Amino acid sequence: MSPPLTKPTASLLTAASKPPPPLCTFLFLIIFCIVGFYTLYHPNLNPRNPQIAMRYRNLFLSSSSNSTLSSYLRNLTRHPHLAGTKASLDTTNYVYSHFHNLYLETHKAEYKALLSYPVHASLSAHFSNGTTFSFSLTESETSGKVVPPYHAYSPSAAAYAKVVFVNYGREKDYRALGVMGISVRGCIVLARKGGELSRGGVVRIAESKGALAVLLYARGERMRGGEEGGVERGTVMRGVGDPLSPGWAAKEGGERLGMKDNEVLNKFPKIPSLPLSFQNAGVILRSLTGPKAPLEWRNSGGYSVGRVGPGPIMVNFTYRGEEKEVILYNVFAVIRGFEEPDRYVILGNHRDAWTYGAVDPNSGTAALLDIARRYALLLQMGWKPRRTMILCSWDAEEFGMVGSTEWVEQNLVNLGAKAVAYLNVDCAVQGPGFFAGATPQLDNLIYEVTKKVKDPDSHVSVIYDNWAARDQVISIQRLSGVDSDFAPFLQHAGVPSMDIYYGRDFPVYHTAFDSYEWITRYGDPLFHRHMAVAGVWGLVALHLADDSILSFDYLSYAEQLKRHKAVLSKFLNQSISLNPLSDAIQGLALAAKEAENEAKILRQQEARGDFIALKLRALNDRLMLAERGFLDVDGLQGRHWFKHLIYGPHGDYESKLDFFPGIGDAIFRSTSKSRENQQTAIQHEIWRVARAIDRAAMALRGQFT
Repeated sequence: MSPPLTKPTASLLTAASKPPPPLCTFLFLIIFCIVGFYTLYHPNLNPRNPQIAMRYRNLFLSSSSNSTLSSYLRNLTRHPHLAGTKASLDTTNYVYSHFHNLYLETHKAEYKALLSYPVHASLSAHFSNGTTFSFSLTESETSGKVVPPYHAYSPSAAAYAKVVFVNYGREKDYRALGVMGISVRGCIVLARKGGELSRGGVVRIAESKGALAVLLYARGERMRGGEEGGVERGTVMRGVGDPLSPGWAAKEGGERLGMKDNEVLNKFPKIPSLPLSFQNAGVILRSLTGPKAPLEWRNSGGYSVGRVGPGPIMVNFTYRGEEKEVILYNVFAVIRGFEEPDRYVILGNHRDAWTYGAVDPNSGTAALLDIARRYALLLQMGWKPRRTMILCSWDAEEFGMVGSTEWVEQNLVNLGAKAVAYLNVDCAVQGPGFFAGATPQLDNLIYEVTKKVKDPDSHVSVIYDNWAARDQVISIQRLSGVDSDFAPFLQHAGVPSMDIYYGRDFPVYHTAFDSYEWITRYGDPLFHRHMAVAGVWGLVALHLADDSILSFDYLSYAEQLKRHKAVLSKFLNQSISLNPLSDAIQGLALAAKEAENEAKILRQQEARGDFIALKLRALNDRLMLAERGFLDVDGLQGRHWFKHLIYGPHGDYESKLDFFPGIGDAIFRSTSKSRENQQTAIQHEIWRVARAIDRAAMALRGQFT
């Protein structure tokens, strides 16, 4: 929907509605062309001029406002806003109105998706002395205000059985129990959150061991502001997106699978699960007998665990939930590119929250709204981006990146051909310390931008200085997890991606205490960290939208792949060859060097004023499309939706690699294959990755064989 016209604009359109005389039209076109040419090539007016571009970037940074960010966050978090609820729709309208009132091109995209909600849960402990204890499953201070703690997509079921403590619930934890002679078959397992497994992974492994149900608690080490009664909600669905439209967009009236379809059933666990507070988990842990816990298990999230069970405590557990098809809303603000309107730089953050969502995700939403405000200011000052920018507010991320996944699936072809990069922020501010994750060609751009943004925890330094001082060797993480909305863009569509945030592991994660008050007391009282994240996020986007040559460095990518190969070699025996990988990486490095040299020549020609628009376009398209080469049409084995062979999620096992997921699957997962067949499977996956790297190198060169 277009923004309402201001009166002057409306009157001009009314006057212009009468067809002008032919001579007037001719003169108007001449004047328009002269003004346009003068604007483009006069050094004091052309927004492509480096000095002018720098002025706009400095204006972007200087127009930050902590009070504005605070106001946005306060308005977003007045009420809990779980996806699919009336309160969630209110936040949708708030974000839409904000974009719209800035006179940005604003619209919504609607999807119909299956979400999961709790109806009833109960838990009681029955002790050997005949006493019974009923657990409170709500966070007392917020009872009735927020959704009760639950695991989305857990099946409805009841269980009455002894409890076994299984540490993190990993395969090696069950092997340790097996050495002690303990089986969890017919038992309820108690696990602590952490390790390498997702919530769903913990439940699925327990299910495979014959457990009847899973109780899962977050660790007890608390940072400032943690609440012992807090309970961590979350999803246990396998995969991402709407369960009833796997691989295609969940548009109203489109194809929907049935709830009993095998593809749908395989996404959900077969046994129920429930999150517990740290306090409630302690009641059970202190009541267990049986063998002593292994030494490394004994400090279990703050409790000194003595025994692992089973029993003698008996637990009576009931959970009943319901699945509903609801309408979800993604909200977009579009700033059209002046020279390359068909190339897209995409900024995204999800809007929905389990509770109030002050950190997760609305610290990021507040930053996105502030970036929109500042971009609108630049537009008023005459700035126009070279490429189109899209600011995205996603729905239902907490249920498995549903909103962003449906949009990516619907726009997959256009994203593959036209998307420059996806820049994600989820929990913008969790505490102190800057962290970044990205595909490697973005590393150097992130370094350069963090040298220009003031560090919020220092009076003199920029972010880069404190980042380097803290980590000694700066490390940018890789985006292999299914942690936020970058997953569909990178792991399914092959779009270069970034994810940035301040702080880690905040204590009120997914609890009712993730509130505006927690942010103002502990997370970021002065909102300076919010300002810093918005500064880095928005400035990276400005570079990608405005730089004549995209700031993508594939030499950095090739160096990262070499390091990945070196780590991989430690897990392989000499019968498996890494030569295909070495050759492919060398080929990518050569192609990257050629692209770098070409970029240097084009910059020199551009400085002389040569007309090189088509050459720039060709190079930028190759830089943009090279990431797509890492995709494989068949995807990961057993998880075909995930197409990226360099960065993607591993299966439900304790992988020691956070890259090459297909190779990791072949090495680490439990298998009934013979050693010879397993070696063959590993070698095949190495060849698949090598071919993907070859494709990326060919895309970077832009030539046929």
